Amino acid sequence: MKETPFDDLPDEGGAALDLLLTEAATGIWRRFMPNGSTLKLATSVGRHPDQVARTVMGAAKEYAKIARGRSQVVPGKSDRRFSEPGWTDNSLLRAILQGYLVTSDAATRVVESADLDERDRERVEFVLENLIDALAPNNLPTLNPLWWKALIDTGGKSVLRGAKHFAQDMMSAPRVPQMVDVRPFQVGHNIAATRGGVVLRTPQFELIHYYPRAPEVARTPLLIVPPVINKFYVVDLSPHRSMVEYLLDQGQQVFAISWRNPDVRHRDWGFDIYGTAVRSAIGAVLAITDSPSTHMMSMCSGAALSSMLAAHMVAIGEGDKIATFSMGVAVLDQSGGGTVNSLADEKTARRAVKSSATKGYLDGASLSEIFAWLRPNDLIWNYWVNNYLQGRKPAAFDILFWNADATRMSAKLHADFINLFVDNKLVQPGAGMMLGTPVDLSTVKADSYIVAGIADHICPWQSCYASTQLLGGDARFILSRSGHVACLVNPPGNPKATYRAGESGTNPEDANEWLENATTVQGSWWGDYAAWLSARGGGRRVAPTDVGNEDFPVVDTAPGSYVFDK
Repeated sequence: MKETPFDDLPDEGGAALDLLLTEAATGIWRRFMPNGSTLKLATSVGRHPDQVARTVMGAAKEYAKIARGRSQVVPGKSDRRFSEPGWTDNSLLRAILQGYLVTSDAATRVVESADLDERDRERVEFVLENLIDALAPNNLPTLNPLWWKALIDTGGKSVLRGAKHFAQDMMSAPRVPQMVDVRPFQVGHNIAATRGGVVLRTPQFELIHYYPRAPEVARTPLLIVPPVINKFYVVDLSPHRSMVEYLLDQGQQVFAISWRNPDVRHRDWGFDIYGTAVRSAIGAVLAITDSPSTHMMSMCSGAALSSMLAAHMVAIGEGDKIATFSMGVAVLDQSGGGTVNSLADEKTARRAVKSSATKGYLDGASLSEIFAWLRPNDLIWNYWVNNYLQGRKPAAFDILFWNADATRMSAKLHADFINLFVDNKLVQPGAGMMLGTPVDLSTVKADSYIVAGIADHICPWQSCYASTQLLGGDARFILSRSGHVACLVNPPGNPKATYRAGESGTNPEDANEWLENATTVQGSWWGDYAAWLSARGGGRRVAPTDVGNEDFPVVDTAPGSYVFDK
């Protein structure tokens, strides 16, 4: 049967941190209300009725084929929503599905042909894509063959279970279908279970020092700075899926920051407070390991903080304390953010800052809701069918367990991030400030290792790549075939895992030019990163038998106490 491009969509679009931080504070539902972009679409359509007419006529011809049972329209090969045989075997369901695909394609073509600027187009497409996903026939119980199958198999109990699941999910934020069965997981036992000790506790963070797992270790330690909008253990998930565990096995000395989950008492914690915290962690790491410098690996929002601190340390003469600077799924240059720059404007930003200032924090549940609606097919409607139509529990999955363990963000930090990103200050030397020092990322001369995911819906890989043009050192860019979190949780052993890499230091300005010349490598990038660190690790030494030291004694066992804050 003939394939049509209805579902042949690129998987590289996304939205970066400023969209998440503004929409989480103001509510994403306002984006579905008619606005100026909607009016411009209507005006453009009215000015070019011939284009709309051609689209409608093309759709009408296909509708006629559907009515005669001659249409060859099918979903894209990657569209799993309609994989149940009933969608093709039953003539009525097949016709309904084909009508949906044709209508969706016609609506998309109308928007594509409209005379809109980039911002208005992205706004309209965001709403349209969400509506198309919501109106898919597989979301309706009496049309979806899976609903009927579950109804028969359970003697009607699936309907009662589905109703119960729906009621439970709608009773409290984030009011989206539950994505994971949390019961099998317990932090400190089978999640965040790598052996270590808390060697420093401040009001903002706990510093975890992990016990060595190799007879010799690199002289230069590694400090991991996690995101500030989720718990730290994305780097220490299930055994054999933990980046911390893997790097320890490769002979790295690993430390990790575990941020406190702030509440209204911590509303005034902003960039300077968090920058001071990371600097304190660096000081402790150097004192414990007796090393003049440390590798620093930061992720997502944590990378923005760390990059600003790195520039500050250069400015005050301490730049040599950072041996290398690594980033995972992080965007410093917001200019290529796609949907983000279209949806996050100054008016929305002001409203978002006011909202979190009133509460004293940005609620983690609101962030979870925004994450979900950025990928509604995967994170909303997939679970709608599973949980409500089939009356089933979601599967147990460590990444989604971590994702559901939401945290808050202090009001001041929320405001600082929005002010930084809406004006895209990190690309402007001196525009951003950290601890009283103007930030110039080009002064950070340490070698950098930058990881992105080609299917990342939060931080588009092209935007991550732009950091190679901002930092002043020799940059190695790695593009994993995974998405935002799966890009980081990428242990060796997955036969489908690949990544693309270019030669260090050969990073053209155009990300697509880099992609054309990059080499595809089978396997996980973790091994490449471990080798890259080792080459810059200052040689080897006998592994210590304990963690911490006299000045920084163990005050708690890993994963510490802050990770349990709710």
